Amino acid sequence: MTTTQERPATDARTLLSMEMREIVISNMIDKFPRLTEEKADRGVGQMLAFLAACAHSEKPLSPSPLVDDFWHALLLHTKAYREFCEENFGRFLDHQPGYLDPEEHGGGKVLRGRTVDAITLAGYEIDMEFWPELDLGECSQCHANCSDSPNHP
Repeated sequence: MTTTQERPATDARTLLSMEMREIVISNMIDKFPRLTEEKADRGVGQMLAFLAACAHSEKPLSPSPLVDDFWHALLLHTKAYREFCEENFGRFLDHQPGYLDPEEHGGGKVLRGRTVDAITLAGYEIDMEFWPELDLGECSQCHANCSDSPNHP
């Protein structure tokens, strides 16, 4: 009889230096003062898990609006971001904002579902608080204090 042993999910925060994580956390708290340090730290982890999934996915993936804010906070440090990408993925991961045709790629909810699945398949932890639109209708990314907003308590 063969048994399979499930591997525990990896915490993606280990991909980035503590120093750079602290800078991103600080930048996010400066931008969204109601964001706690603990939630900001978890957000960094979700952003890093998203990037790791992107590096290995053949299909387009899409961050949640909040995860995208964390990505922007890291992208502002271009040299550190480039070095992070090269060290972890062997290449630079472009940020390509824009519209993906729903007929070809599915709508936002489909893309986010694919993204969460890709993160899980890559072996990283999912924190569903950072992917709430999977339980909602279409998200407008307005940060109007909905459950996905960094301004939400």
